[in-house]
Amino acid sequence: MAAPQKGDLSASERRILQVITAGDVQEAAQLLASKEVRVNCLDEYGMTPLMHAAYNGKADICRLLLQHGADVNCNQHEYGYTALMFAGLSGKTDITSMILDAGAETDLVNSVGRTAAQMAAFVGQHDCVTVINNFFSRARLEYYTRPQGQEKEPKLPPRLAGPLHKIIMTTNLNPVKIVMMVKENPVLVDVAALEKCYQVMDLLCEQCVKQQDMNEVLAMKMHYISCVLQKCVASLEKQDEKLDTLVKCLLRGRDSDGFPQYQEKFIRDCIKKFPYCEVTLLQQLVRSIAPVDIGNDPTAYSVLTQALTGQVVFVDADYCATCGDRGADKWCSLCKAVTYCSLTCQKLHWFTHSKMCRSLQDPDADLEKNTPRLKEIKGALLLSLLYSYVK
Repeated sequence: MAAPQKGDLSASERRILQVITAGDVQEAAQLLASKEVRVNCLDEYGMTPLMHAAYNGKADICRLLLQHGADVNCNQHEYGYTALMFAGLSGKTDITSMILDAGAETDLVNSVGRTAAQMAAFVGQHDCVTVINNFFSRARLEYYTRPQGQEKEPKLPPRLAGPLHKIIMTTNLNPVKIVMMVKENPVLVDVAALEKCYQVMDLLCEQCVKQQDMNEVLAMKMHYISCVLQKCVASLEKQDEKLDTLVKCLLRGRDSDGFPQYQEKFIRDCIKKFPYCEVTLLQQLVRSIAPVDIGNDPTAYSVLTQALTGQVVFVDADYCATCGDRGADKWCSLCKAVTYCSLTCQKLHWFTHSKMCRSLQDPDADLEKNTPRLKEIKGALLLSLLYSYVK
């Protein structure tokens, strides 16, 4: 077939664009199977079927088009928009991840000089921004699952690649969440396996710093994950077979206000241990955290999250008091002041929350003083304002 030209569409190609808008996967599959439809055909604006599907939020059709060889980096759009940009504008994180996995380039810019992440941020699709900024290809990790050079064994056993990639891709940097992700995968709850994983994280951190275009954010994230995995190793070696003791240590709040002091100190130590002192991001993190007394705002967790994911904590969003997942909708039935994402998280947190729950039931209680989640929100908002002024 000839190279697609803008507006040069057959009747079947015009039909598939209508079918995509309607979301009819079955008819789309039938049309793609015919010889009359080019998967990368262009409408009069230079939009491909994949761009239409991404913009309309049709995940199943996006998957179908990718299976038929849709070009994720086509830039024939009249204003230079790509499929990834349309996915970000739609606000669909699943489509954004799908297109990234298919090889979409994140640094392509449109006619006004904006990348996909910047376009998504412009229209308030912050979850898509986070997905784009934290993307790490599975292929890049799988490089370590094959012996290199004179190696007899790979640095990372293939069975660990999937669970480790899932941890790398998380946008929730709460150490409790990462430990829980380790607990969810029996193959990871093993000293030898975790040692392999954190050693690969250290190699990736070094690679991010020493590559031609230094990626400070990804380097810090790899280092941070390595630190959490090393903490898991230390706990397993102390006979904490299910890592339950480690989770409790990270969650335990101090008696005065319930603030998770151990967790704060741990995150600060992770940042301090970053081995490349010349990196600007490290210096910024230290300047933001060092003057702050433990328990005051901003916390190390909020500073690190803002720096690595770009996430801004909104007052109208509820975060799980245990694992930090967004969208928590289960309130403590007694105090109504703390939210959880699941009954499991609520049970995990009760051993420490029970000490503060009674005081939070008092309508005259100073919620800002006694509720770590509210303090976290306040600190993150102040920090985001500070960053906006700096920029």
